[in-house]
Amino acid sequence: MPITIDETYRSREGTEGDNPTAELRFVIQGTNDDLVVRGLLEASSPSVYLGLRRTEYAFEPLGGDVWDCSVHYAEKEEPQFTFDTGGGTQHITQSRSTVGIYPAPGEIAPTFQGAIGVNDDQVAGTDVTIPVYNFTETHFIDDDLVTPAYKANLFLLTGRVNGDAFKGFAKGEVLFLGASGTKRGKDDWEITFRFAASPNIQNLSLGSITGINKEGWHYLWVRFADDEDTAAHTLIKKPVAAYVELVYPYGNFSLLGLDEAPA
Repeated sequence: MPITIDETYRSREGTEGDNPTAELRFVIQGTNDDLVVRGLLEASSPSVYLGLRRTEYAFEPLGGDVWDCSVHYAEKEEPQFTFDTGGGTQHITQSRSTVGIYPAPGEIAPTFQGAIGVNDDQVAGTDVTIPVYNFTETHFIDDDLVTPAYKANLFLLTGRVNGDAFKGFAKGEVLFLGASGTKRGKDDWEITFRFAASPNIQNLSLGSITGINKEGWHYLWVRFADDEDTAAHTLIKKPVAAYVELVYPYGNFSLLGLDEAPA
């Protein structure tokens, strides 16, 4: 006798409201092997039905190689979001402006045009807090979408910045820090995505250097040259050029498979 599975007239019951549910019912005939029944139920029922996630199976032997079976569906879990604005640190050698110079009595203080911590031939600089918006998103993704190719994309996008606008941020402002995932049963994965955002800057001025544009994750550094402050009769370090470097490659964040709602 061939093994058959048929949906019954009692199928497609459900509830609506805050916690909607649905149930598909089947009759399986032609086997006394519960492992065959389990596999057939999984293969014959959709993982998502009416927007609800498949949560469990039930099956009962009725005798004569006949089984009464059901597949239950419940609401998908909503994505979870966390964030913090603790910021990051960056070592800088050039201030945006010098707001005070206080020479000793009888001395003329040299002007360093914003260079920080100048002593002899060195520009020591300082560490400052910069705006960094760290955020995570946890999504529950169907198993059939988490393919080896998708996992490879997560790996290859780690350490890249957004090549296009992403979740309300402009190109170059979001760095993908990676993802971690756990498979939950047979139907879906719980995957947490980690990001950091830093704002783009336009028309920045450093000393006499103006019109500097940098994306959030570009690296800015300043080159200094020897000069003389004639009033103070002192050799100084003068900023002569600013460089904006691409240190994180761009990536196509649409491959993450996330919606584009702002973070």
